[in-house]
Amino acid sequence: MTISKSHAVHHFYILPCCLLLLNLVNAVVSYKAGLVADPLLRTAVVMLLVLFGSTVTAFVVAPGIAAAVRWLHQSSRRQAGGLGEGLFFLVLSVLVFWLYYRLTLHGTAAILPPAWRN
Repeated sequence: MTISKSHAVHHFYILPCCLLLLNLVNAVVSYKAGLVADPLLRTAVVMLLVLFGSTVTAFVVAPGIAAAVRWLHQSSRRQAGGLGEGLFFLVLSVLVFWLYYRLTLHGTAAILPPAWRN
């Protein structure tokens, strides 16, 4: 059973990257839920925001990354081989790593714009 390059990219890069981004969204949701004082309401808010974040990740972010990879793969194949696709993966990986680094070192507030901080 062979797997095509597009399926391999989806299974081994796009999906894990989206799960990492979803985890960042969940960290932000947990951080912002601290503003809700009532425990029952806080639980409901967390559940709704996690469902919303999951939906956005599944239906907007993942297809967006996949479309960018497809476009870069087609255009770079015509021009410079896999260089464009490789650069895209590198930039996306560095961005996700940088966000996790900031989250780990300084907390959730460090990855939010100043207006969104508690």
